[in-house]
Amino acid sequence: MNDSMTLGIHRVWKDILVHKMNPSPGTLLLDVAGGTGDIAFRFINYVRSVRERQLQRKLRHHQNLSWQEIAESYQEDKSKSLGDSQVVVCDINKEMLKVGKQRAQHLGYTEGLSWVLGNAEELPFDDDKFDVYTIAFGIRNVTRIDLALQEAYRVLKPGGRFLCLEFSHVSNPLLSSLYDLYSFQVIPVLGEVIAGDWKSYQYLVESIRRFPPQEELKAMIEDAGFLKVDYQNLNSGIVAIHSGFKL
Repeated sequence: MNDSMTLGIHRVWKDILVHKMNPSPGTLLLDVAGGTGDIAFRFINYVRSVRERQLQRKLRHHQNLSWQEIAESYQEDKSKSLGDSQVVVCDINKEMLKVGKQRAQHLGYTEGLSWVLGNAEELPFDDDKFDVYTIAFGIRNVTRIDLALQEAYRVLKPGGRFLCLEFSHVSNPLLSSLYDLYSFQVIPVLGEVIAGDWKSYQYLVESIRRFPPQEELKAMIEDAGFLKVDYQNLNSGIVAIHSGFKL
């Protein structure tokens, strides 16, 4: 359904989010409302890629070692493909977590990944624990956005980063009219045809329109204590990535 609604572009948006995060080996990520694992799997792939490049550079600097020493060093480093990175997926929905676990098993993601049932407004984690907090297409469904933002701030380490990917508001009037037409006339029909669920996708469209626009959400993130808050519009503001730091 996500592929049908966005013509597959949601995958690109999620890729952009992880590239903006730019995690390094050793990063501890909390992905909230991420039960399907989309962000977690991308995070793992990204860190593995960074780790592999680091390993290749290390081997190039050890040209004087014997073949056996190189092989042993490679195997030792290869066994830690994430370099102690961890991603914790937290979701309030048991069924979503179940789907995510099944996908992880099917795709072979076992290392550095854990699943926790929890509420974004009252996270079951200690203060100052995570390097990065992400929430992708989830904060719009939180009852109290201000509480969720305060919790995000609480669980991040000093220097930690908050990243939010969410549907937002289109600034171009012509595009906005076309987008509204598509949203209200097409998306609920797709929901009925593909998922057998008109109401949920009607709610989706309405919730997007009720969601705070970019500048208002930026102000809410700043009110929660974050600094250096900014946002990046994607596809003319159909979605936006908000970023802030706990300094």
